[in-house]
Order: sequence, then structure tokens, then C-alpha cells
Amino acid sequence: MRRASRVYTTMKRIMQRPMQRTMSAAALAAAFVASAPVLHAQGAPDRGAAALGSTLAGIGTTARVLTVAAHPDDEDTPVIAWLAKGRHVETAYLSLTRGDGGQNLIGNELGEALGAIRTQELLSARRIDGATQYFTRAYDFGFSKNAEETYQHWPKDTILGDVVRVVRAFRPHVMIGFFSGTPRDGHGHHQVSGLLAREAYDLAGDTVRFPVKDFGLPWTPQKFYRSARQFPDSASLRVNTGEFDALLGRSYYEIAAESRSQHKSQGFGVLQRKGVMWGYLSREASRVGPADARAERSLFDGIDTTWAPLRAQLPAPAQLMLDSALLTVSAARAAYRADAPATIVPMLASAMRQLRSVRGVYRSGPAILITGRPGAPSSLSSRSANEAPPALWEALRTTLARMEQALVLASGVVVEATAPRATFPVRESVKVEVNDSLPVTITVFNRGAAPVLLRNASVAGLGLRPGETGDIAVAPDSAATLNRWAVAFASNSPWWRAYGRKQQDWFQAPIDARNESQQETQRASLVLAQLEIAGQLVSVSTPVVYRYADPIKGDMQVPVSAVPGITINLANSMEYIRAGVPVERIIPVRIQSSYPHEAKVTVNLELPPGLTADSVARTRTLAPDGSAILQFRVRGTVKEGQLQLVALALHDGAMSTNGAYLIQYEHITPMRLYGASGMYLSAVNVKLPPRARVGYIAGVGDKGIEALEQLDIAVEQIEPSLLTSTNLSRFTSIIVGPRAYEANESLVRNNARLLDFAKQGGTLVVQYGAQNMNQFPGVVPYPLQWAPRAERVTMESAPVTILQPTNPLLTTPNRIGPADWDAWVQERATYMPSTIDRRYTRLLRMNDPEEPVNDGGLLVAPLGKGRYIYVTLALFRQLPAGVPGAARLIANLVGAVPLVQ
Repeated sequence: MRRASRVYTTMKRIMQRPMQRTMSAAALAAAFVASAPVLHAQGAPDRGAAALGSTLAGIGTTARVLTVAAHPDDEDTPVIAWLAKGRHVETAYLSLTRGDGGQNLIGNELGEALGAIRTQELLSARRIDGATQYFTRAYDFGFSKNAEETYQHWPKDTILGDVVRVVRAFRPHVMIGFFSGTPRDGHGHHQVSGLLAREAYDLAGDTVRFPVKDFGLPWTPQKFYRSARQFPDSASLRVNTGEFDALLGRSYYEIAAESRSQHKSQGFGVLQRKGVMWGYLSREASRVGPADARAERSLFDGIDTTWAPLRAQLPAPAQLMLDSALLTVSAARAAYRADAPATIVPMLASAMRQLRSVRGVYRSGPAILITGRPGAPSSLSSRSANEAPPALWEALRTTLARMEQALVLASGVVVEATAPRATFPVRESVKVEVNDSLPVTITVFNRGAAPVLLRNASVAGLGLRPGETGDIAVAPDSAATLNRWAVAFASNSPWWRAYGRKQQDWFQAPIDARNESQQETQRASLVLAQLEIAGQLVSVSTPVVYRYADPIKGDMQVPVSAVPGITINLANSMEYIRAGVPVERIIPVRIQSSYPHEAKVTVNLELPPGLTADSVARTRTLAPDGSAILQFRVRGTVKEGQLQLVALALHDGAMSTNGAYLIQYEHITPMRLYGASGMYLSAVNVKLPPRARVGYIAGVGDKGIEALEQLDIAVEQIEPSLLTSTNLSRFTSIIVGPRAYEANESLVRNNARLLDFAKQGGTLVVQYGAQNMNQFPGVVPYPLQWAPRAERVTMESAPVTILQPTNPLLTTPNRIGPADWDAWVQERATYMPSTIDRRYTRLLRMNDPEEPVNDGGLLVAPLGKGRYIYVTLALFRQLPAGVPGAARLIANLVGAVPLVQ
């Protein structure tokens, strides 16, 4: 047990990290049924003639634009699509955050788990609109009202340094800030993104403030614009994002709408409208071009984005090779036929050979920034005396990448990689065992008109056991196969979470020259096939998948993941438990094996003082890739405070403390988040209302029903579509979860049943809804009005004044006092009404510093024989966090006695 004790000490330290996604016991069990994430066509890129024609059109374009905003879904997708798809500009979006602090309309994930979802939503969007994605290390800590508050959470120099790193890595000609950097942006994160974008434009060339060894080689963008989409009258330039592209069969606005609609967790699905759609930009700074911004006719006025200035940097022989390559590409464009693309393969190969010769004039490209562990010094890749100028190298790199893509498309080559399993275990040592390896079958299909040569193939992100090598000729209308054995020494997991967060508000994983897709590629299970096409060597990457046919959905592809050999999960990372009274609870523990053979696993529970389990340890033998749920019955009495419970799994002499959480939605690439196999218990002195029986209508991102269960309050979930047929009289109170009216039309239609329930003597508790609940007529019994931008109290420590200290909602059965407002997280209240009908009693008053007070945090009104309670307090954040005051308050709300006995 000394080893277990050491592990427990380690777990206590690990559990200081931010909480992971939580799962109910039911969800934990359901995870067995759908434990394999399925790869759907998330933001599938263009294929066939459209892809080849578009790629051909973009070969030779050297322009680069970097756009900057604060969150996923802030980007101006019509402008991005117009640039990337319409003008073939290398376009990137830098989001300061991953959107961790937002709300979630599609599931219960919040915090870092939501940030992982929104990261994948952005990557899905970029696959559609053709741009590249970057992030800084900033953590989205929630709504902020101004830049000053935001800088209290984000160290300015740290995040500005990240923006400078991205500017220097991407090397844009033009930068676009989507926000103004002023209070009119309406969100502190938005304002800061606007400020930092401009500062990075000004300072990216400053090697004194931002040394080369830490931030990369200097770069000076030539122009800086702001988006004027909210204020078109201020625009100096407008572009028709509704322009139709005959090759793609859609306008750029339609493409942008599909891209925008990937932000499903935020409910941002939009119409793909046809016709003229203007995008508006306002030039704020420029080092080139006309002095009068309104005299411009193009984003690149004054910037020579042709090859002429780059050509001048080459020696004379290389200039001639470049001229010949570009002429050959022009000839290929002219000769291209959608029904016979193979005819341009020789021309593309010739142009590629010439352009590679141009690149070969230099020993290497410009040095790039390389980072390691947090705190370790950054460095640049090795430099040489014959190093290419950065702008020239970027143009050559981009053009060759597009040529390579065009050559593969024109040749009709497709590479697939399949495995017989969806997961396989990470090795704990360098020693490789056959049973822990994954066979991977790599198949090259030649659907073109000329033979190709398969030189070699490897599995990126994984080690390899020996497999056959050598050149394999692949004739037209045939296929060739290679077999490889993959071995993993690290699990596939979101890279930015590797080192946790600094002071909770920014991630410690360093930022370097790689964009988000490149960072993911470093950790993904990808096959890299080396092919020779018309004498030119090209690389094709494809994910390794487990593939099967679903009778309903058809071809299903599951990305293969390297996972820990044994994972152990508790149902939640935080649960309430009543303090000072005897409690009894079932603790389900899920164990999962990724081994292709049987695995004997022993599970131990480390319990806090006051609790005992019906057995100290339990052992199960798991089938290959098997799993099991072990249920421990825990009893005892605990003292008030935050306690820790840890589950440990012992297998083959090794202790596992890995908890794995699967995030899976059809519109994104599935992910697994890893955390400690422990759980906090928030032990609360809470009195329960007598004879309370609660009906609960779930909202979005809502863990309220689980919190009530953990507090031993009888609760039953109500399906909104069944309200008309459900006997509501058996409930003493009904709670409507956050934003439930937005998420469920049946609830809006059947709301009269809820109001009737209150009129008959019940208590109806409605948590905050939309920014304006009046969009749902008849939902609230008495008038409430919201400002155009609904008020909120974002300081979680903002003072709270109790206006009605003797009101039963604040005294029975728990007297709510100052201590109940301690330890709140992220915010106090959101979407608060500004005008309140006199029939509501206002119970609380609060405000952020230097703002007017708002009394809309907790309202109660008589309704027939019962009560209607409207709550804008952010209970949906406090309850999953185990905040004691939130538990005591919700117990009071559901225990409110009827007005008429």
C-alpha cells in the first residue's frame, strides 16, 4: 500500500488541475455502448474537378492575409471564404481563445471540454472555407465587460507575444482585426483581440522587444484593416462575398454559411443565401498604397503580390527556371479538361521539377521557432549561410504544396489506411511486444491513366515495427498494398492541454511556428505515403481508420487512437455530498482495456475520512478491448468542506490513474480528454425541504438534475413533448433548466401546462433563458424587459445584497447569508432583465464595479395558488463546480411552500 499511498499523493497534486468533463452515472454506462468515435465527413473539402480546378487556379498566388479575433465563431467567414476560395489567398484566422468559457447548446461539456469541441468546430469550418487556423494560449474564462478586466486574467505581454509569434510564423502581407479594440466591441475579449491585433501589426518587426530566439524571425505586415461588418458606413473597402464561383457551384457566401454553421455548440447555423452579399473593411494603417484609404480598389493596393519582387531575389539561372515553371503552369491551366485530368500530369510534373530546382538554390529555408516544455528556452531551427529570404521561401513552399496537391488530384491516386481496431495501447516502455502493436494496411489506388510508383509508407505520430519496403509499381485501374505495424509511445490527446493552465487563465503548452492542423498532425495516427508520379516524388497523408458498414448509415470510419492500456473513470469530477448526516452512495467505476488480449485489473478506492466502502478492492478480468463497471457502496458521515476520492487501477504490476473522456459529435473529429481518475466531493451543510418532489426539464449544458440527486432530493426528468400527458400534480415543484426554451420548441408550445401547474399550487422555477425571453410570447407570466444587450454580472465575487432577508426563499430550510456567495465561479448572473413588473418581488441586488445595480438575479411572483420564480443566477456553472451556496439555494427554491395551503 506504500505505492498506492504515493500514487494518492500524486493524484492529490494532479487533481489541482482544472476539472474535466463530467459524466452522469447513466452517461458512464452509455459510454460502453458507444465507446468508439465515428469519423463523419466533417467539413469535407472539395473533391474531383472542383478541387483540381480550384487548386490549379491558386498555383502562383503569393498573397497572405491573417485575420484576428477572440473566440471560435467571431471570424468573418464570408471575407475569409472570399479570400481563400475566391482569390486563392493564403488566409489564416487567429483566435485568441478556444471558447472554453462559452455555453453549450449540444451537450453538457463546459470549460476545457467545450474548448476542445469548439477547436474542432473551427477546424471543420476551415476545411470548408479553405483557411488555416491558429490559437494563442489564452483560456476563455467567461464573459468580460472590458479590456481592463480581461487583462487581469491574461498577462498582456504573454498573449501579445503569442500573437507576434503567429504573425512571424505566417508572414502575412495584410492583417484584419475583426474587432475595433474599443468598448463598443461589447466584450472584453473582443476588445483585447482588437488591441493586440494592432499592436502585433506595429511590433512584429521589433527584434528588441521580441527577440528572434524567442519569437522567430521578424516580419512586417504592410496593411492593417478592421472589419466594418457592424458599421458599413465606416468602410473604406467592400467586397462582394456573394460572388458566384461556377467551378465550385456556389457563391463564397454560401460556402461561408456552411463554414459558419459548424459552430453548432453555439447555435450558429445560418442560411446559405444567394445574391450580392457585401463584406466591409476599413483600413486603419498602411505602410504602402494610396494615402486616402477610400481611393483603394483592392486589399492589396500598393503591395506587389506577383512573383516579380520575389524573382528579383534569385540568381539569373534560377529566374529563368522560375519563369519556365510559371509558364508551364499556365499551359496546364489552359489544357485542363475536367473529364480528362491526366493530360496535364506531365506538365505539372515538369513545373514541379523546375520549381524544386529553384528552391534547391538555397541550402535551407528561413529558421523557424521551435519550443519545448514550459520554461525551457525557445530556439530556432538550424540556420545556414545560404538561407532563403522568408517571403521568397513562403511563396515557393505554398506554390509547391499546391502543385503537389494538383499533381495527386490529376493523377487519380488515392491512399487509404485501415486497421482492424479503433484503439490500441500506448507502450509503457521502449520494449515492443507483438500483442501491443497495431497492424495497418496501406492501400494505394491508381484510378488514373498512367502508372505510379509507391516508394514507401510510414505511420506518422507512431513508431513502426519492421515491414516490407521497396518500390511497388501501381498500374492504372489497380491497387498496391503495404502492411505496417504501428506502436505508440504517447496517447492521441489535445496538445494544448499537455501542461495544464497557468493561474487558471492561460495554457502552458508553448506556441511556435506550427498552425493548429500541423499541431494535430504531430499527434494523430496518419499514414504518409511516398509516391513517384511522372518522375516527381510526392507525399500523401491520410488518417488510419477502423472501417465498417453500418446497416443504416453506410460507410463508417473510426479514427484509430493510441490510448493508455488501462483507463479508469469515475462518473463525475465533482459531486455534492451532504455533510454532518449519514450518507450512502453507489460509486460506479468504469475500467477500460485497449489491449488485444485479456487483462486482469484490480481497482482500489482511496476514500476521504468518514467514508468506508463495502470492499477495499475488486478485481476483474477484462476481455480484449473490454470494459466493466464496478460499483462500490460507500457509507459514512463527512465533515463540511472539499474532499477527495481517488480510484486506482492495478494491472500487470503497474498502477493506472488515467481517466479518459470521449467527446463525440457527428460534425467534428472525435477526441479523448485525459485527466486524473479522481473526484472532488463538495460536502455541504444543507437542510432538505420536507416532502419535496421535483420535476426537472433539462436545459442546455445543464447538470442541475444530477446536483439534486446528489443532495438526496427526489427528482424526475420531464420530457417537454410529453407535458400535455404527464401528471404534474405529483410534483411539488418543477425546474426549467437554462436556455431550455431556446432549445426545445415543445416546451414553448406546452408552457401553459407549467403555468397551470403553478396556479394550482406548485412552484415553477425557471432558470435564465435567451437574451430576450419575450421572443417566446406567453412564457413569462408577467412582463419583463431586457436591454438590447442583456445585462449580466460577470465578476464572480461581486457583492450581493439581500433585499428581502425574511423571504422564505432565503430562509427556508437554509438561511442564505454572506458565506453562500463565496467561491462562485466565472460569473454571478447572466441575461438579467432590466425592467421588471411590480408583481415580481426582487430578492437580490448585485452589480459589477462601476455599473448600475440590477435586481433581476432572483425574482418571485405569486401565480394563482403557487409561485413563479425566475432565476438568472449562473447556477448552471455553480452546481457542476460544487459551490456550497448554490446547493443550499436550490434546495430552498424547490422547497418553496404554496401560497395557499
